[in-house]
Amino acid sequence: MTHATAPRILITGASGTIGRATARLLAGAGHAVRLLGRDPARLPDLGPLGEPVTGDFADPAGLRAALAGIEKVLVITRDPRLPEYDANIVDAARAAGVRHLVKLSALAVTDDGAEDFLTRWQRAAEERVRACGLDWTMLRPRSFMSNTLSWADGVRSAGLVRAWPADAPNACVDPRDVAAVAALVLTGDGHAGQAYALTGPEALTARQQTAALGAALGRELAFQELTGDQVYAATERRYGPQVAAALRESGERQLRGAKGHVEPAVERLLGRPARSYGTWARDHAGLFR
Repeated sequence: MTHATAPRILITGASGTIGRATARLLAGAGHAVRLLGRDPARLPDLGPLGEPVTGDFADPAGLRAALAGIEKVLVITRDPRLPEYDANIVDAARAAGVRHLVKLSALAVTDDGAEDFLTRWQRAAEERVRACGLDWTMLRPRSFMSNTLSWADGVRSAGLVRAWPADAPNACVDPRDVAAVAALVLTGDGHAGQAYALTGPEALTARQQTAALGAALGRELAFQELTGDQVYAATERRYGPQVAAALRESGERQLRGAKGHVEPAVERLLGRPARSYGTWARDHAGLFR
């Protein structure tokens, strides 16, 4: 593929929520982007500004080849059961002469009471990035508003949301805002050594989110509170016991108020308010109909 300007930015996890949105923002602003994925067919089509590259976190040599000529990398790894993948991308970036790593992490790493499996993985991944000798920036979002897409089947079939916890606030963030911050950091200066806490503009409970989603749909939705044990059983079947236990511990921390604090970084960095859950719900209402 021929480009007027060779890409200097590489996006890992480019088929996922944040990677895909970040890549599209960068291309929309005229930046050439290299997209790393195991399956090129799942990567976003960015036209002449997108350069898809097949690669795998399990293949250090392939990673080094994919990183050739790259200055900045958005690092998004997905499997906490495979921390060697985090090591492989950091080592390959250092070997390839990359200048700056932008790591998608999680705001739970700053919670004193968070010692679950997922948070320990993110803390270790952050420490690996900080210790590698390259410039780094940490993006630490609270949970994504898009997580409520898991309610879509119940909303469509029965007008019902089932969730836990029901009445504990969470300052969840619109993934589009996380992507906008990532694009800003990848193309701007002054972000090295910074860790940005990314939240929405308000902390809502699941019951309040249900009301906002119903307003976006123009219909009243019913709400049923699950138990932590029910959530554990459902997630264990899909993700295994370590992740299921981590998600239950996360919900218990939410009940203790650990996720209700609103941070100003999104508005300060982007120069506009963070998007609300009501805005997210209106923009994605079609997925619940």
